Amino acid sequence: MELCEILYNKAEYIETASGNKVSRQSVLCGSQNIVLNGKVSFLFFISPCSFPQLCDNCVKCPLFFQTIVMNDCIIRGDLANVRVGRHCVIKSRSVIRPPFKKFSKGVAFFPLHIGDHVFIEEDCVVNAAQIGSYVHIGKNCVIGRRCVLKDCCKILDNTVLPPETVVPPFTVFSGCPGLFSGELPECTQELMIDVTKSYYQKFLPLSQI
Repeated sequence: MELCEILYNKAEYIETASGNKVSRQSVLCGSQNIVLNGKVSFLFFISPCSFPQLCDNCVKCPLFFQTIVMNDCIIRGDLANVRVGRHCVIKSRSVIRPPFKKFSKGVAFFPLHIGDHVFIEEDCVVNAAQIGSYVHIGKNCVIGRRCVLKDCCKILDNTVLPPETVVPPFTVFSGCPGLFSGELPECTQELMIDVTKSYYQKFLPLSQI
C-alpha cells in the first residue's frame, strides 16, 4: 500500500539550503553532541532556547543534512554523544536518551548509536546502547537501559524491553517484558529502505499540494 502524503505547515519549520526541515517547538539537549549522518528524516522538534544556533546561518551547521524534525521529541545529547545514521525517522513524543551504568563512585553515561533506515514510532523511550540498521520500533515502546538491537529486527507496539536485552537479527520482540515472538523475512532490509525513503519523500509542505 502506497504511503499518503504527510503534510506540515511550512511556517512552523526552519528550512535550510541543504534540505533540513526543523520545527520550532521542542527540545534538543546538547546539540554539539548529536551527529546525524547523511539524509536523515528526523521527527523531533527543537525549541530555539535549546538550540540557539538555529538561525539564518544554520545552513552551515554540520549536525543536520536533509533532516525532518517533528513534534515533542527529546534527544539528550547533553548526557553523551548520540549518533544517528541515514534515512531515519523518529516520530512524535519520543525520547532518545544515552544509556547509563552505575558504579561505586557514581553514574556514567555512554554513547548511543543508531544505524541507517531506522523507524521509531510515536511515544517511545529509547535508552539503548546500540540500534542497528533497518530496525522498526513500534508505538509506545520502552527500550531499556543498554539494550542492543541488531540489524533487521522489529519491536512491536507497547513492548517493554528489559535492561541489557539483545535482540538478534531478523527477529520480532513483543510484550512486557519483551520476548521473542516471531521472525522477519530475508527482504527486511529492502523493505525498511523503501519505508524510510518513502516517508521522507512524502513529507511535504502544504504549499506543494
